[in-house]
Amino acid sequence: MAKNKLSKVKTGIFGGSGFYKLLENADELSVRTPYGKTSDKIAIGRINGVEVAFMPRHGKKHQFSPSCIPYKANLWAFKKLGIERIIAPSATGSLQPYIKPGDFVICDQFIDRTKHREETYYSGPKTIHISMVEPYCLELRRLAVKACEKLNIPVHKKGKVVIIEGPRFSTKAESEWYQKSNFEVINMTQYPEVVLARELEMCYVNISLITDWDAGIIGNKNIKPVTAVEVARIFNKNINRIKNLIYEIVKNIPPSRKCFCKNALKEASL
Repeated sequence: MAKNKLSKVKTGIFGGSGFYKLLENADELSVRTPYGKTSDKIAIGRINGVEVAFMPRHGKKHQFSPSCIPYKANLWAFKKLGIERIIAPSATGSLQPYIKPGDFVICDQFIDRTKHREETYYSGPKTIHISMVEPYCLELRRLAVKACEKLNIPVHKKGKVVIIEGPRFSTKAESEWYQKSNFEVINMTQYPEVVLARELEMCYVNISLITDWDAGIIGNKNIKPVTAVEVARIFNKNINRIKNLIYEIVKNIPPSRKCFCKNALKEASL
C-alpha cells in the first residue's frame, strides 16, 4: 500500500465484520506491534472520499471473546498508522426502561467491572496516571449526537456504561444491582479500549446500539432476558443506521483537534 495513502488516514473504526462494506476500494494490511498480533488485518478504504481504517475487534470470525481481544495491539496498530480519532460502535444492553432496543447511547462515563485485562501501556519502568474525568472525547461526542439528530436516530446524549468481563451475560442479581446503581447501559468491550486510546493521546467515542434489556428490567416480567441470538438480530437489523451515522460523523470531523485528548500525557507523570 502506498505510503501517501496511509499518511491520510486519521480516523479509525472498531466494529463487527459487517462493517467491511463501509469502505470503498479497501486494502488490507498487517501491522506489527510490541504487543503481539492484532485481532485481524486492518482495512484501509474510503468513506465519502475520506480515508479511514477499520478493524473488527473480535476478528473476522468473531474468534476473540471480550476478555481475549488483544486491545493493546489493536490500539497500538492504529496509533502507528497515524490515527488520531477512533469511532467505536458496539452492541450494548439497556439497564433502564426508558432506553429501548434500537436506541443509540453516546456514552459519557464508564464503570469498570472487568478482571483479567491488560489496561495500560505504562506498567513499568515508566508509570503515568492518565486523567479519565471525561473518558470519551467531548468533541467526537458532540459530533455523534448532532449526527444522530440529523438522521432522526433515537439518541440518548449521555449514559453511564458498566463494562463486565464476559463472555457470559449478567445474572439477574447482578443486573438488578447495576439498575439500582443508576447505570444506564452494559457492555463487554469498551474497557480498556477507551483508556488505552487516551494513553496514546487518541480521541475515542463510543456509539452504543441498544440490543436488549440485559437480564430484564426490575418490575417488568414481560421483558425477556438477553440472548446472543437476539443481540445479533437487533444489531443486524440496525446495521444500516450505524453505517449512515458513521458516514455522517466522518464527513463532519474537523481537520484539527481542539480537545484535551491530544495532550493527555502532558500532566500525567509525577
